[in-house]
Amino acid sequence: MALLSVNSLDMGFGEDDLFLNMSFEIQPGDRIGLIGVNGSGKTTLFKLLVGDYKPNKGTISLGKGTTIGYMEQHVCRNLDRSAYNEVVSVFSHLSDIEMELDTLNAQISAGIGDTNKLVERQAMLHDEFTREGGLTYRSRARSALLGLGFDDSRMSLPVGSLSGGQRAKLQLAKLLLCGAKLLLLDEPTNHLDVQAVEWLEEYLLNSNSSYIVISHDRYFLDRVTNKTFDLEHKRLTMYKGNYSTYLPQKQERELTKQREYDNTMREIHRLEGIIEQQKRWNREKNIKTAESKQKVIDRLQKNLEKPENAPGEINFTLSANERSGDDVLLVENLAVGFDGNTIFENVNMDIKRGERVFLIGPNGCGKTSLLKTLMKLYEAQSGRITLGEGVKIGYYDQIQQNVDSNKTIFDEISDKYPAMTNTEIRNTLARFMFKGEDVFKYVSDLSGGERARVLLTELMLSGANFLLLDEPTNHLDISSCEALQTALMNYEGTLLAVSHDRYLINSLADRIYYLTDRGVEEFRGSYDEFMEKTHKDEVIQKPKQKQESENKLDYKNKKERDAQRRKAKADLNRLEAKITEIEESISELEEQLQAPETASDYELATKLSEELQAKNDELEQYMDKWAKLSEIVESAES
Repeated sequence: MALLSVNSLDMGFGEDDLFLNMSFEIQPGDRIGLIGVNGSGKTTLFKLLVGDYKPNKGTISLGKGTTIGYMEQHVCRNLDRSAYNEVVSVFSHLSDIEMELDTLNAQISAGIGDTNKLVERQAMLHDEFTREGGLTYRSRARSALLGLGFDDSRMSLPVGSLSGGQRAKLQLAKLLLCGAKLLLLDEPTNHLDVQAVEWLEEYLLNSNSSYIVISHDRYFLDRVTNKTFDLEHKRLTMYKGNYSTYLPQKQERELTKQREYDNTMREIHRLEGIIEQQKRWNREKNIKTAESKQKVIDRLQKNLEKPENAPGEINFTLSANERSGDDVLLVENLAVGFDGNTIFENVNMDIKRGERVFLIGPNGCGKTSLLKTLMKLYEAQSGRITLGEGVKIGYYDQIQQNVDSNKTIFDEISDKYPAMTNTEIRNTLARFMFKGEDVFKYVSDLSGGERARVLLTELMLSGANFLLLDEPTNHLDISSCEALQTALMNYEGTLLAVSHDRYLINSLADRIYYLTDRGVEEFRGSYDEFMEKTHKDEVIQKPKQKQESENKLDYKNKKERDAQRRKAKADLNRLEAKITEIEESISELEEQLQAPETASDYELATKLSEELQAKNDELEQYMDKWAKLSEIVESAES
């Protein structure tokens, strides 16, 4: 049975239609990626599905028992509540049951009220509490926060002290834990580092919920989706498979439509020639033939659908005006820090002409600072940076400070490239989707995506032979990411890029440098190969030590950790066996309490209730121990 059905949906604002005659169904197990250029109506569709907007036409029907979870429904409004309690609030129903169970236990123990009714209510609530995950909801909330990058100290902070990005993570955690059968995820990887994104991928893959996800992260879409909805030209087209599977399907579909159109037009032109010939002969038989052929043309034209041009996409190339020497960049024992605090040290890099190198690492490790130091915008604490002969750098700043907010787009390009004519500037900007009066927009009024396109325009015009790119796909929609990737693949210069875009890294990387506070570790190959070498989620903590004594110490520490891990796992197994034993005892006591003979025996009912309470208390203590020990085992194994 479908979780949700959409039939003949039309939506627009004023005279502008966003989409027309949209119909689809969501089935259990569907994991759908929603693709479309900015402004195509993706977020509007989400707001329609949750009832925030009303469609101009059509119907939206929820299946029986279907609940929809949407991130906007989980805004953090209590700014004094801790981050942990904010996430736990999504389980308010369970915490209410917990409180009532405590009250019932106290009443039964004190002999207040009708014990039979109290015990019956207690048993019913306990079943509901257990069935709906009451025994694990606190540990699940904590696990979600850990996965999204919150440590224990941050979990205790009040919501009001958190950044916008951290609050967005809380909203995401609440959405994931809300228990909805259908999740609507709008750019869920925003504000997440790579480790948190990988945690989210695993969570979604193991989730029982169906979902629709809007994302410009192509690697993420490849991992977590099994269908793709393409919203283009006001129509929704459905494809089987993830993002990479969808691309060739879409291309083949468009080629087929173009062939059908071309073949039909050839047939129409052929028939028109026959009609013209028959009319020249102008006999009765000829006129009837012409009329017959015209009916065929009318029928063909009635069903003829002309393929539409692709929506506006940037289209550009990157080229170097001059060739650099073979040695492009040499970094020796570089250390960078501020106010006496070192961010990283012992960084050594050697980049040759034509290489495509990516710099990755956890948030805050200093990747942007390293690029700015190479650009001489920051001063190094120690070490040496050597640029090769004939190297000309082109820099893309993720903070977008390289453009003047007080200028128009046209003036920004004109002032930096005064040799260009007005026509050349307009033609160049048109390739980045700035057409007509758009070129006279002030930079201060542009969105993040529009500012990114201005920066890419300047990068293209620079003719640099060594590109330093800091998160270049941030703010870009998927089609723009594809265009940038194509331009970089055809670029004959040298590339050093900081990026969290794993799809881009996979497609381009010759080498990867992983940055930590102690230096960089070099890996040859793609992102997938990097992950294989580092055993998926394992992150390199420090470079290999040369001293034999330190190697022995590492070996000793490893042996101790392994022993601790084995002991913790053995303790965990014993705990799980004990918990199972207690749960069986609880089940037996509950059965005895519900037996007819017990209902008529007050003393027996009271005794069994006390035993049940004692067993529940014992179970809670063991569950607390289990949760703590599970975290120790998981930490040791990771």
